[in-house]
Amino acid sequence: MACYRFSSGSPPRPEVPEGPRRRRAPALLAALALAAAPLALGQPRLLEPERAFALSVRALDERTVEARFAIADGYYLYRDKLRFTVEPGALAAPPQLPPGKIKHDEFFGTVETYRGPLPVRLALGKAAPGQAVTIVAESQGCADVGVCYPPSVQRVTLTLPATGAGPGPVVEAAPAKKSWFK
Repeated sequence: MACYRFSSGSPPRPEVPEGPRRRRAPALLAALALAAAPLALGQPRLLEPERAFALSVRALDERTVEARFAIADGYYLYRDKLRFTVEPGALAAPPQLPPGKIKHDEFFGTVETYRGPLPVRLALGKAAPGQAVTIVAESQGCADVGVCYPPSVQRVTLTLPATGAGPGPVVEAAPAKKSWFK
């Protein structure tokens, strides 16, 4: 019986000993186990601060801006850690903060906190229709699981609407990232 060998025209591939392949598999499995360890141990996956305390801003008119925090479920912001400024210029009055909920905090004692949506009206000092302004919001908050974030600063630049034009569009400080997968 005849045995035929066919060739693709390419040189033959060298034989790779099984040793290196076998050594890679345990290392890969160990890396995957380490990556999944926090989930397996029941440790929570915390949101990035700009997702836990998402800021958006909208010009209500040429002299008033509404800053709005969308505070994720399981997170809260400290009322006394909120600061707002506007660049260029200044605020015409202190921000109008709604009352918060009283909480005894292990880090800061008795404090007021916010959960859920938090709208804050800002009266602009010297502002002109069509002017671009940047709202700077400083905040600090925590997750209910006992993790507190360091103070953070978020900036949003928007253009003030013309007199009588009505509210401008909502501008997010950290727009949602586009995903290739749904």
